[in-house]
Amino acid sequence: MVFEPVNQIARARNAGAAAASGEWLVFVDADSEPSRELFEEVAQSIEGGSCLAGGCTVRLQTDRASARFFVALWNGLSRMLGWAAGSFMFCEASAFRQVGGFSREMYAAEEIELFRRLKRFARQRGRSIAILHRHPLATSDRKVRLYSPREYLGFFLRMALSRGRVLRERDACFPWYDGRR
Repeated sequence: MVFEPVNQIARARNAGAAAASGEWLVFVDADSEPSRELFEEVAQSIEGGSCLAGGCTVRLQTDRASARFFVALWNGLSRMLGWAAGSFMFCEASAFRQVGGFSREMYAAEEIELFRRLKRFARQRGRSIAILHRHPLATSDRKVRLYSPREYLGFFLRMALSRGRVLRERDACFPWYDGRR
């Protein structure tokens, strides 16, 4: 077990990566349930030799139409732009370390920022980023239940108006840090 005393997602993930000794890193959120088939698909991507890093599409365990719409939108963007959802990512350990890991300046969307750097790194080396989709990751709808659509709309509006600067402010990233459970 690895303990990071500062409550920040990027720091916790970096601490786990620093303690890891394997050639590949896999990050899985505690409220997610990756299937055996998803792990088999990850192994196939790795064994193919061209993949440097990746993630997968997600499936929220919810009956809320607005949440399903948002997840479908995210899954499309993820596949189109090569951005992995933070709930499930895999990466060659040496590449993760060479690009500097997760940014400690980010309190949300640190996985997107990391995958932007990883995509450039992969292109320079003739490698690829894989967003797997045949076996979506089942993940909790906890945040959907804890925060209203209005709260999320306000957050995304502030994020857009600030051109992402609020992602570097812990208090502005309340769905990740305010302690609601």
